Amino acid sequence: MSDFEGYTDRREAGIILARKLDAYRGRDAVVLALPRGGVPIAWEIAERLDLPLDLVFVRKLGAPSNREVALAAIAGLRGEVIVRNADVIRATGCDAATLERLAAREREVIADRIKLYGAPGLPLAGRVAILVDDGVATGATMRAALRAVRAAGPAELVCATPVGATDALEAIRTEADRVVCPLEVEFFGAVGAYYTYFDQVPDAEVTQILAKARARPLGKDPA
Repeated sequence: MSDFEGYTDRREAGIILARKLDAYRGRDAVVLALPRGGVPIAWEIAERLDLPLDLVFVRKLGAPSNREVALAAIAGLRGEVIVRNADVIRATGCDAATLERLAAREREVIADRIKLYGAPGLPLAGRVAILVDDGVATGATMRAALRAVRAAGPAELVCATPVGATDALEAIRTEADRVVCPLEVEFFGAVGAYYTYFDQVPDAEVTQILAKARARPLGKDPA
C-alpha cells in the first residue's frame, strides 16, 4: 500500500478517479452515480472525460440498532434487486419480516428520489456503464447497483470508487468487469475516515449537478 491515505473532499476524489478512467474518454460510456454521495464524484468524472451522467438508485438497509451497519441493499427503480449481507444479518439477529419492513421503507425513499431527481433516461445496452460511489464499506449497495445495471445489458460494467474495503472489493470483482479503486484498505472502518471533508450531500446539490449534466453538450474537450 502506498503512502496515500485519503482525499480532501469528493471533488478531489473525482479528479483522481477521472485520471484512472481516462481510457474511457471517447468511448460509448455512461457514468452512473449512486446518490447522493457518489454524485459530486461522478460529475467530476463525467465532465473531465466528456461523458454523459445519470443515476442508479440504490438504498442501504441499515440495522435497526445501528443504521450505519448494512444488513442488505436494494437497487432499481422499484427496489427490485436486493443483496443481503448474510453475516451481518446473522450477527444482528434480524428476521425476514424485519428485513422486508426495512426494504419497504427504503423503496419509498427511492420513489421519492425518482420524483425529485427524475428517472434515469440514458440507454445502457451495449455501452460501458461506470458506476460511481464515494466509498465501499460492506459492498452491498454497489453490488445491488451492479446487478440492477447488468440487467440493462451493458457491454462492460465498471465499478469506480475512491476508497474501499479489500474484502468488499473482492466480492464486487465477481459482479463487475473492472474495479477502479485508488485506495484499498484491509481494516476499513467508515468511508468518511478517508476524507478531510465529508459532509452529507444535500438534495439541492444533486439536482443542480444533474441539471448541469443534462444541459452540457457532449463531444467537446472540457476546458
